[in-house]
Amino acid sequence: MTNFDFSPLFRSTVGFDRMMRLLESTAGESPSYPPYNIEKTGEDAYRITMAVAGFSAADLEVVVRENTLTVVGRGAPETEATKYLHRGIARRAFERRFELADSIKVVGSALDNGLLHIELKREIPESAKPRVIPIAAKAPQAYIDQKAA
Repeated sequence: MTNFDFSPLFRSTVGFDRMMRLLESTAGESPSYPPYNIEKTGEDAYRITMAVAGFSAADLEVVVRENTLTVVGRGAPETEATKYLHRGIARRAFERRFELADSIKVVGSALDNGLLHIELKREIPESAKPRVIPIAAKAPQAYIDQKAA
C-alpha cells in the first residue's frame, strides 16, 4: 500500500483545508459496500444509484451536511431461527460518504426495487455565472500641435 504525504502542500496553502481533507480521504482505501453508480442525467443533473438489496426505506438515512452527502444503512437484527445454506446478500450496516461541490444540491431520493436513487442538481448562483463585461469606448483625445515659440 502506498501512502502519500501531503504535508508540503499544507505548508504552502491557506484556505484549502477542505481540499486537503478530500485528498487525504481519497488517498486511503475506500469501502466497496454497497456498490453504487454516479450518472449524469442532464446538463446540470446527476443521480447516485446504490444497490441496497434487503433494506427498506426505514432502514436507510440520507443526510446532507456541509457539502457531504452521507447515506447510512442500518440492517434489522437477524433472527437466530434462520439457517442459511448460502448467504450472498449482505445486509450489514454501512455508511457511505460523497463530497459534493458547492453548487450541487440534493433534490430528492427514492427506493425502487432494491436501488436507492439520489437525485442531484447543479445550481450555479448568478454571482458565479460568467458574465460579459461591456467595453466602453473612450473618446479619442484631440491632438494639439504645440510648437516652440
